[in-house]
Amino acid sequence: MNLFFTKLIKQLILQQKQKSKLKQHGYSDYELAKGFRELKITFLSFLKDSFFMAAGIGSAAFGLESFLLPNNFIDGGATGISLLLSELTSIPLYVLLLVINIPFVFLGYKVISKNFAIKTGIAITGLSLCVAFIHFPEVTHDKLLVSVFGGFFLGAGIGLSVRGGAVIDGTEVLAIFISRKIGITIGDFIIVFNIFVFSAAAYLLTVETALYSMITYLVASRTLDFVIEGIDEYTGVTIVSAHSDTVRKMIMEKMGRGLTVYKGKRGFGSHGERNDVDIIYTVITRLELNKLNTEIQKIDPNAFVVMHSVKDTKGGMIKKRALKH
Repeated sequence: MNLFFTKLIKQLILQQKQKSKLKQHGYSDYELAKGFRELKITFLSFLKDSFFMAAGIGSAAFGLESFLLPNNFIDGGATGISLLLSELTSIPLYVLLLVINIPFVFLGYKVISKNFAIKTGIAITGLSLCVAFIHFPEVTHDKLLVSVFGGFFLGAGIGLSVRGGAVIDGTEVLAIFISRKIGITIGDFIIVFNIFVFSAAAYLLTVETALYSMITYLVASRTLDFVIEGIDEYTGVTIVSAHSDTVRKMIMEKMGRGLTVYKGKRGFGSHGERNDVDIIYTVITRLELNKLNTEIQKIDPNAFVVMHSVKDTKGGMIKKRALKH
């Protein structure tokens, strides 16, 4: 078994790194161990991405078939265009989902990466097949419930797919491409794009349907953000204080959080640079923000504190439990 893994590591990891070398030499135990670690990380990442993509496809298909399709509701983006055309023509939704998103897959290859395009193609194909062959039951015909929960499951599906490294709605890929070409922000382009989609829905279907569909889109957008960013909302805090050592100990001991200390200099007005100072940076959740401000106030009422929103974090102590004292 160990011999099999050793050969696999040599072929998949180590030899790829040494393609440019004319002559292959034996590999040390360190190189083999490092190669095994990289292979393990790659495999676990593949499993995680596959799980997120499969869960995203299932959630989006459930939202479409159990809520939106039976009640003639639509969403924004490429999915909304597919739903709208499906209502106006006899073309099945699964065909439209595939056809309309094909240009976005090629665009993703050019704008983002080959790996992203492959994953996106697999995710969109999976969603089309799921809609075609797996039939979920209708849950309700209440218009408000349909718009809210249809948007929730569709947004969750898109968010889970994004966490898996793919998209099942190509609008954001187009938004990235347009923003690079003409300088418009991604958010502004998506808003303008969806204004046209919902305006077409109001004209071709009914105004009421378009309004309920806007609720679907808003719920889906919020759910997508929630799935991608997680439950916790993080805040980065920069603290400049004359009592930086005491503040540092408080964050580590009372808050149980990690931090980074930068060396800096004070300066203001015509006085220019003054004495050196330690600048403390830490990341906490929004639920801990009030406690941190209170503790800083106790130590140094004149401390300069800057706070900004952080989308997500990785590593460090932020996602670990606070130390108990």
